[in-house]
Amino acid sequence: MATRMRIRKGDLVQVLAGKDRGKQGRVLKASPRERRVIVENLNLAKRHTKPRPVRDSSRMGGAAMIPGGIVSTPTPLDVSNVMLVCPTCKQPTRVGVKLKDVKGDTVRVRVCKRAGCGQEMDG
Repeated sequence: MATRMRIRKGDLVQVLAGKDRGKQGRVLKASPRERRVIVENLNLAKRHTKPRPVRDSSRMGGAAMIPGGIVSTPTPLDVSNVMLVCPTCKQPTRVGVKLKDVKGDTVRVRVCKRAGCGQEMDG
């Protein structure tokens, strides 16, 4: 069952648990079905790769190669281990949802639940 997550691609989040606790980064990918997010430059895993030829390169000259070496790639974090950072008060916050009327349509808008803020997070 795909549940609705309150964190989306492009959001600034802070990590609550794990080796990168306290660090902030942008969400590169959100997977609501797995309830996981990939955060830019956080929760990195190293992979040792061999150099290999690129398939169907420009077909001119020699074969192009993807270089080998140790490559760091961000791995998914559980959405429960990250918290959205409010763009207004710049603090990690819980996310509330408010219904807003836009041009005759009712739209769900994310809001900051921090005391004294309550600003909308969606433009």
